[in-house]
Amino acid sequence: MQATIISDTSCLILLDKIQELVLLKILFGQVLTTPIVAEEYGGILPDWIRIEEPQDKKNQKILETSLDKGEASAIALAMEQADCLLIIDELKGRRLAKQLGLKITGTLGILVEAKLSGHITSVRPMLNKIKQTNFRLSEQLESAVLKNAGE
Repeated sequence: MQATIISDTSCLILLDKIQELVLLKILFGQVLTTPIVAEEYGGILPDWIRIEEPQDKKNQKILETSLDKGEASAIALAMEQADCLLIIDELKGRRLAKQLGLKITGTLGILVEAKLSGHITSVRPMLNKIKQTNFRLSEQLESAVLKNAGE
């Protein structure tokens, strides 16, 4: 397990919408996020999600020139951690995080991890719930997730 887990807004919102936010606690114990992400989330975060401000505001401002503020703050915070996993869904943010050498996953990767580690029996019902939200899920991505989960 990674020493530090940082989540962007989309993961928190999507897992909350499908009533599976607790999977983050089950998998990782504690998760970090930024004040901007917490504000974008819009609700009260559980006590196992710690809010931390990135120290280097310059990095965050540079990242904000091409990403939204939440993603920029999450990436800036991840850049300051020695060993971390960043949970980020938006393609542009994922590409930039990878270019910066950060280890990333997305919300769907979290579901696969939960299945592979035995915390859930199937990702298919969760994918069906996700389809009822405004999260974009192509057939190709759904097939890849099911394959990775062994379903």
